Amino acid sequence: MKFDTKINVIGGGLAGCEAAWQIASLGKKVVLHEMRPLVKTFAHQTADLAELVCSNSFRSNDHKYNAVGQLQWEMLQANSLIIRTGQKHSVAAGSALAVDRVKFSNEITKIITEHHLIEINRNEVTTIPDSEMTIIATGPLTSTKLSKFILSKTKKDDLAFFDAIAPIIYADSINEEYTWRQSRYDKGETAEDRTAYLNCPMDEDEYYNFIENLKSGSKIEFKEWEKNTPYFNGCLPIEIMAERGKDTLRFGPMKPVGLSNPKDPKKKPFAVVQLRKENKLGTLLNMVGFQTKLTHSAQVKIFRQIPGLQNAKFARLGGIHRNTFINSPKLLDKQLRLVNQNNIRFAGQITGVEGYVESAAIGMVSAWMAVLETQGKNLPSPPKETCIGALHSHITNPSNSKTFQPMNVNFGLLPPLHGIKSKKDRYLAYTNRAKEEWKKWLKNIFLKTSEGAA
Repeated sequence: MKFDTKINVIGGGLAGCEAAWQIASLGKKVVLHEMRPLVKTFAHQTADLAELVCSNSFRSNDHKYNAVGQLQWEMLQANSLIIRTGQKHSVAAGSALAVDRVKFSNEITKIITEHHLIEINRNEVTTIPDSEMTIIATGPLTSTKLSKFILSKTKKDDLAFFDAIAPIIYADSINEEYTWRQSRYDKGETAEDRTAYLNCPMDEDEYYNFIENLKSGSKIEFKEWEKNTPYFNGCLPIEIMAERGKDTLRFGPMKPVGLSNPKDPKKKPFAVVQLRKENKLGTLLNMVGFQTKLTHSAQVKIFRQIPGLQNAKFARLGGIHRNTFINSPKLLDKQLRLVNQNNIRFAGQITGVEGYVESAAIGMVSAWMAVLETQGKNLPSPPKETCIGALHSHITNPSNSKTFQPMNVNFGLLPPLHGIKSKKDRYLAYTNRAKEEWKKWLKNIFLKTSEGAA
């Protein structure tokens, strides 16, 4: 089919911005459609592109021993706009890549707005003409009208679930007499990285009292259409984790391992609440792993029981929002197109990848596929031995369709390496193999770039 000269990208989040920028960098005109601020969502606060509505962390940037760090490395080799800008506006977070969310989204907005091949359309898209090549990257908050259009094309039901947002606290309201600064196991190359987390310790009585309060605290009532909706395990509300067992949290986000209080080194904390910089200045701190659906009043009451947070002032309290994804292995081909409507591609979190970095990675790949299709070519599937290839395989392998669930990148998605007993050695072998395969693949796909894409 012959398509119009411009490629449409719907959604100005991480995947959409990465896709639009990659397309334009390859010399093609692109229209980026973003419905905000005309149509608002219940999670976004601004009209900026690439707004981070949950955590400000892109997770680990360790590309030797961590899968998401390797994924970031692969994207940087292809000059990813999202990862490159994230690094530019990073804040200290130990071995993680965390960003100043305001500066990050401001710069992405500026870059996209000023690109001569990118047109921004601030209107809601509710239907897609057959003659237009389009990438849908609308993410977890896809509008009702566009969702209905997608359903009319797929004839399959979506599965909706919740992501939960963690509170942010003003740093100067924390009583540091009770706390200390340390990254777990003192990880980090600099002193700033090794002291990137503020730790609030709990003894046994404090912890179990906290658990009971989480379980009994008032919760936000679900709307009718939100009931019986499964959570994604990687983003469970803290009170749901508490309900799964009294020790779940102290073996999860409140685990004390790798942490020692220099103010009382002989006393091992029973549990620890960690806070991480939300901005470069460190004036705002994010409660790590404390996404929640407690009511705002319950959050203030319960979280102020944490040592050091007795007088905490909250810049933002936690909340919930619905997330929607399609059954990609059933609906999409290897080029990320709808099998029964091949002018439409999907990218980002709506495809069933989970996480900022993963979403942007699929946005990147979908852009390359769209550009090559305008040249009458198909993009060879990225190698399964790479993290991008493993994600692509996860969302396009038909055998995954019956049990398909959102997935963060992890080494379990890669073809196994046998005979390496040490976990550390095995992880390093995974990333070494991925790097070699990614470099070879990038060299062979022959994408011609005007501004440094692959």
